[in-house]
Amino acid sequence: MKLNHLRRGTGIAVAALALSVTLTACGEDDKSSDANDDAPAAADGAAAQTFGEGCAQVPTDGAGSFDGMVNDPVATAASNNPLLTTLVTAVGAIDGLGDTLNGAEALTVFAPYNGAFEEIPPKDLNGLVEGGMADGQDSTLYKILAHHVVGMNADTDAVVGDHETLAGDSLTIEGDEDGMTVTDGTVTANVLCGNIPTANATVYVIDKVLTGVK
Repeated sequence: MKLNHLRRGTGIAVAALALSVTLTACGEDDKSSDANDDAPAAADGAAAQTFGEGCAQVPTDGAGSFDGMVNDPVATAASNNPLLTTLVTAVGAIDGLGDTLNGAEALTVFAPYNGAFEEIPPKDLNGLVEGGMADGQDSTLYKILAHHVVGMNADTDAVVGDHETLAGDSLTIEGDEDGMTVTDGTVTANVLCGNIPTANATVYVIDKVLTGVK
């Protein structure tokens, strides 16, 4: 399935086109906290349903926090999360993709955190972004990003199993809150922070970029 091509979203920044993997567009919200310290407060908020050691690195308040993200559609919510700044820049390179994701009724997004993109040589990463800007939904970058999105809103129980992606291929999700993996048959990623609610999607932050190449 191909995402509809809409007008360029204003909520997705693409100014940092050089894509050095030290992007800090949302770094001002970098107020990490220990997951155990957060547990009592999380019980009454959106964080209560999340899982994974990486959740401790999500801000405890503001737009990039769990309680902030739940109020925004997925592309906007991701743009406020300091773990996802490189991904947000990649999405912003494709005209209209941010708006399309925000306008979808229900999605599950497997979102590579910044460190996952550091495994891609900078020259190759810059080439993907430049190709995304030039070719839009016909680009390799689009296919990679669409490979991380499923057209349903799946919580921890529903997400386990095989699911078709918006790139037309499939992902296999295994495990539970004690440890979950996502694989495309070539790359297997661990879920660092899962079951993050946004207004129209559930986000699972993962530690690898799933290339979709077999």
